[in-house]
Amino acid sequence: MTNLTEMGKKAEAAKLLLQKLSADEKNRGLKKAAEALVQNTNKILDENKKDTDNAINHGMNEGLLDRLRLNPERIQAMAEGLMQIAKLPECIGEVMEEFERPNGLKIRKIRVPLGVIGIIYEARPNVTADAFGLCFKTGNAVILKGGSDALYSNLAIVEVIRDALADCGFPQDAIQLIADTDRQVTIEFMKLKQYVDVLIPRGSAGLIQSVVDNSTIPVIETGTGNCHIYVDKAADLDMAAKIVYNAKTQRIGVCNACESLVIHSAVRERFLPKLAEILAPKNVELRGDERVQEILTDCIPATEEDYGREYLDYILSLKTVDSTEEAIAHINKYNTGHSECIVTEDEETAVKFLNETDAACVYWNASTRFTDGFEFGFGAEIGISTQKLHARGPMGLKELTSYKYTIYGNGQIRG
Repeated sequence: MTNLTEMGKKAEAAKLLLQKLSADEKNRGLKKAAEALVQNTNKILDENKKDTDNAINHGMNEGLLDRLRLNPERIQAMAEGLMQIAKLPECIGEVMEEFERPNGLKIRKIRVPLGVIGIIYEARPNVTADAFGLCFKTGNAVILKGGSDALYSNLAIVEVIRDALADCGFPQDAIQLIADTDRQVTIEFMKLKQYVDVLIPRGSAGLIQSVVDNSTIPVIETGTGNCHIYVDKAADLDMAAKIVYNAKTQRIGVCNACESLVIHSAVRERFLPKLAEILAPKNVELRGDERVQEILTDCIPATEEDYGREYLDYILSLKTVDSTEEAIAHINKYNTGHSECIVTEDEETAVKFLNETDAACVYWNASTRFTDGFEFGFGAEIGISTQKLHARGPMGLKELTSYKYTIYGNGQIRG
């Protein structure tokens, strides 16, 4: 059984050392880790093959298998993510606010690390490198609990990073991985409040809900992605078809993929055949309401469950509406607060949609697939937060920080 208390103590000791590192030292550690990932590509791929073979044997669906599978290009992308983080401006120690009180006290609000961050995630080995990079840059130690499906991949990546840190003379315990696959260990990790300052779950709705229900550590929710695209009556329909195609099919097993399509009734007769044609090569299964079925006669009837579901598969639900207000209402009812899009050439309608749609990221004429820390220029992300307290949307460096006040006096006492 994993000794979580010992891991917590090691993380606590590491965070104190990390917080003393200069920006240049942290960047050197990130670059060294990036180089080590590329140099150890074959080792990581060999271990990843063990995971993917096991996953295939256990019938993992293609969407999740795509998340799990690594190749040289994806390992290179992981390394590039670390290099991008190294190039980002240092934010720790930033003076966020400074002011002087009438009594002469000078007060500064300073950005500081959170401390020890715990992350529980499923079959996404790239998260291992991203999490390390963002936490290391912000002076946070991290304890990772990856899914059993990616165990060998995660062990290899963490070993490579820890060796790189040791080569630089930095604390290896800046990153630790809980390798025990016992569910009880995961539950106990959620209660390691004495050592872990914040817990971030990444994965299925079931995983996230389990963490929210069981954790005694403050949780930042990274939600599932039932992402919508609304094709307005004033949409450029060729543009809309391309955006939907990209958002639905470019990668199906990701939280920013489009799962639900909302179509204004004024364009359904022109748009739906175009949509069916562009999605046909990918064999996307369409599930629509009665008005969609009138146009696409082979469309499967949509159920209430379909409108609120994250498929992570080649399936798309379709809903017909008669107004932008109805589209917004439908989306706000069924979405998960992740990413929503409107395709329209009408600026007034677009602004209304942007203002009234309740989600972390709301797009006008662009694919929801851009909800990503790398695409936003954050270097990487720790997850996409769908809640509203502390962080929302792609979580980069600043979302892994807190602040403190430093107060300068010259003998003031309170009367």
